[in-house]
Amino acid sequence: MIVWINGAYGAGKTSTARELIELIPNSTLFDPEVIGGALDRLLPPKHLAEVGDFQDLPIWRRLVIDTAAAMLAELGGTLVVPMTLLRQEYRDEIFGGLAARRIPVRHVLLAPAETILRERIAGREVPEDLPDGEIRVRQWSYDHIEPFKAALASWLTADAYPVDSGSLTPRDTARRIAEAVGSGEVPACDIVQTPEPTAETVAAGVLLFDEQDRVLLVDPTYKAGWEFPGGVVERGEAPARAGMREVAEETGIRLDDVPALLVVDWEPPAPPAFGGLRLLFDGGRLDSEDAGRVLLPGPELRAWRFASEEEAAHLLPPVRYERLRRALRARERGRAMYLEGGVPVG
Repeated sequence: MIVWINGAYGAGKTSTARELIELIPNSTLFDPEVIGGALDRLLPPKHLAEVGDFQDLPIWRRLVIDTAAAMLAELGGTLVVPMTLLRQEYRDEIFGGLAARRIPVRHVLLAPAETILRERIAGREVPEDLPDGEIRVRQWSYDHIEPFKAALASWLTADAYPVDSGSLTPRDTARRIAEAVGSGEVPACDIVQTPEPTAETVAAGVLLFDEQDRVLLVDPTYKAGWEFPGGVVERGEAPARAGMREVAEETGIRLDDVPALLVVDWEPPAPPAFGGLRLLFDGGRLDSEDAGRVLLPGPELRAWRFASEEEAAHLLPPVRYERLRRALRARERGRAMYLEGGVPVG
């Protein structure tokens, strides 16, 4: 398993993690900061300059997942990971990727009072060889106090096991965490476990519309970006029936009629993804009564909403939005469309 120690910058995550591996048998420290350091040497400076934080790089998040999984496969036991995660979508992507590998995550939050946090930042040790290190490291920590407070108010307390470490030493904090993890007081993070594909897949999505012709989108907890209701077609299952099943599982809406095909899109492989066929079906229009019955399963989907085509452009990843745009045109014309990589062919 993984014990993920979250908290504001300067909250004492790393010093607590070093103590914790002494208390949990067969445990190893994995600090994702080393991934950022490696990318600083590997990626072009121009590419790095486009982001304000290593966490904004998809490659960083992917490497954190892959490295953690590889370390556990090599060493077994428990991995202790001290890393601030303030954006829920990044937490979802990383924890969802670990869940897909059947790796349970115990999420712990260090939450000292702000006054104590500021005192700790002021006294924080800074590497001597870092140019302007004292100013930059401390200012970075100060600048992220408000984002931490915003995350605390919106999602962190509902997701993580809080530990008030304000009056505790790192050793005492580690003892408290070890006791809570050992007793089961810190449960495994409640996030869907979706196995990662090992070959090309066929996936079926269903577009459902409200009375204003806005499309229903859902926000999955296990990957970044909004999505249509749907999922991978199981062995021996008809794609349209798979879409109907997924709609019922994800929203509670049961479709009486088999939905009409709108788009077949061949998604080329883009390692580490394998690609495959992506189908979109027209599930029809929901009246206000049907829309009021939408019920999401807790661990898999965080939210749902109806969105116009323009709004969807800001919610969906580009590949999914392009697929939606083509599907809407096919719906208007009453003729299904074949795509390759989102581009019409034939």
